[in-house]
Amino acid sequence: MKTSDFNFDLPEELIAQTPLEKRDSSRLLVLDKHTGERKHMHFFDLPTMLKPGDCLVLNDSRVLPARLIGHREPGGGAVEVLLLIDRGNKTWECLVRPGRKMKPGTRVSFGDGALTAQVTQVLEGGNRLVRFEYEGIFLEKLEQLGKMPLPPYIKAELNDPERYQTVYSREVGSAAAPTAGLHFTKELLRQIEEMGVRLAYVTLHVGLGTFRPVKEEDILDHEMHSEYCMIPAGTAELINRTRAEGGRVICVGTTSCRTIESWAAEDGTLKESAGWTNIFIYPGYKFKVLDCLITNFHLPESTLIMLVSALAGREHILAAYREAVEQKYRFFSFGDAMFIC
Repeated sequence: MKTSDFNFDLPEELIAQTPLEKRDSSRLLVLDKHTGERKHMHFFDLPTMLKPGDCLVLNDSRVLPARLIGHREPGGGAVEVLLLIDRGNKTWECLVRPGRKMKPGTRVSFGDGALTAQVTQVLEGGNRLVRFEYEGIFLEKLEQLGKMPLPPYIKAELNDPERYQTVYSREVGSAAAPTAGLHFTKELLRQIEEMGVRLAYVTLHVGLGTFRPVKEEDILDHEMHSEYCMIPAGTAELINRTRAEGGRVICVGTTSCRTIESWAAEDGTLKESAGWTNIFIYPGYKFKVLDCLITNFHLPESTLIMLVSALAGREHILAAYREAVEQKYRFFSFGDAMFIC
């Protein structure tokens, strides 16, 4: 299976640069995964597509304000450090710019010295290990000094950082938002829960690898990035009960999907779990737990468009994407949504 099989033409003007004023006013393309039939709705219509006894699985990870702008000491030029993974002992794996100026031993200052750091190691692939020095609580320093790490295809400034967080985010640790959840409001979630739909929460801390294109010609040669995820005992029990009673398991976002599929037993049952996953879902994969998926529109030739193609079929997905382009849907992180059912 070739990477080019998952390409499609996307006019640049359809890449959403800013969120809509109202989260749930985005458009919703409903795709029947079996027939390919499509309907055009709005996200606030989602409750009409749900049934009592269904279970929505949501990723409650919260984005770190992980983009730090500082300067090299003493008296050096400007640098950018993007936190990726907490490696412990005040050390983070980071992306840095400019890389040629950030050699081991380089010292960096942020916010007039409120936070300082030193590059300790260059990793294979070019990432750096950076050890931070500070007084107080690191997350508070990030809240004061950090910026939201928006995807590279978003050029506009984000006026309200909370618009790159879901309304149910609580577990800090992502380098990017689980964007399918950005469409929900607290009122919409309350309406869904009151109609008898269960809400279950998992945590997957999204890494920037989610934006990395597949560069290999054969998709099987692609090395999938790893991300840390957790399934609480209560969530496992809710999902198991939903399946036993004939309800549908509906994942909100590819991150929720990857979490439950990573830890499911062969019979589709779940138990409390935590650890790293590098699961790669592409056509031919047999889903163990997931029945339906709420998701955004994904980048051409990405692992995410391969995942949705595994659920609904490549031809159905590409046809839906072509129609979305014709209908001028908004694409990617701040864009519109799909409900694949």
